[in-house]
Amino acid sequence: MNTTPNVDTPTTDTTATGAATGLLADKVALITGAGRGIGAAAALLFAREGARVMLAARTEAQLKAVTEQVGAAGGTADHVVCDLADAVSVRAAVDRTVERFGRLDVAFNNGATNASPGPLDQVPEADFDRLYAVNLRGPWLAMAAEVAAIRATAGTGAIVNNSSVGSLRGNPELPAYGAMKRAVNSLTESAAVTYGPEGIRVNAIAPGGTLTEMIHAWAAESPGLLDRITAHTPLRRAADPAEIAEAAAWLLSDRASYVTGTVLRVDGGAAA
Repeated sequence: MNTTPNVDTPTTDTTATGAATGLLADKVALITGAGRGIGAAAALLFAREGARVMLAARTEAQLKAVTEQVGAAGGTADHVVCDLADAVSVRAAVDRTVERFGRLDVAFNNGATNASPGPLDQVPEADFDRLYAVNLRGPWLAMAAEVAAIRATAGTGAIVNNSSVGSLRGNPELPAYGAMKRAVNSLTESAAVTYGPEGIRVNAIAPGGTLTEMIHAWAAESPGLLDRITAHTPLRRAADPAEIAEAAAWLLSDRASYVTGTVLRVDGGAAA
């Protein structure tokens, strides 16, 4: 496990969008899958909104680059290498957050993996097992450790899990991926009911087509994918990762103080 400290003190800004008045002012946030895509966009946004951020992912070079970007923008971030398929690694990332910043207030369980598109009967067993380990077991492990850390330090807080619009309907191209994400929705709702009395809110977001490395890899194996997504999206475009991060930031903020147990579609109307 490697960490690189960056900026020790968050920048204070008295503007409407600065750290002093931001959505996540003075909060400590953990983001998984923070090395690229939606996770990296969330790291930059959360720090800009006033949070001190711990970035977790498998690839240290990516984590280091995003951590440096946060610091260059005047924010506070550190990073920890974490494999969501490894229970010890997941718990260590949460522990490192508390060790580094003194507590945990909010967490965005964004990390995930994918497999080659194809019908259910052609999904290799190894791919199914990997999707289960990272996309379902990983968020479950993370939530359990995050709830314990929030309870022991901040007392109250919020968790957002990154699901998918593909979890809300049949998903013939990515059946195992969709199944794991639908299960994440169920875990989210169960956790919201369980921990709501303690003041810990748990929600999920369900992004539609988003211009990440993952979707470009899928498109390379499924010609015309981006055109199909655009055609079936009322806004007629895919999302930028930063737009998905905005939804997560709001759900984690105190402005969403009466929202828990929801799976919020951020899909340009694709599932309407």
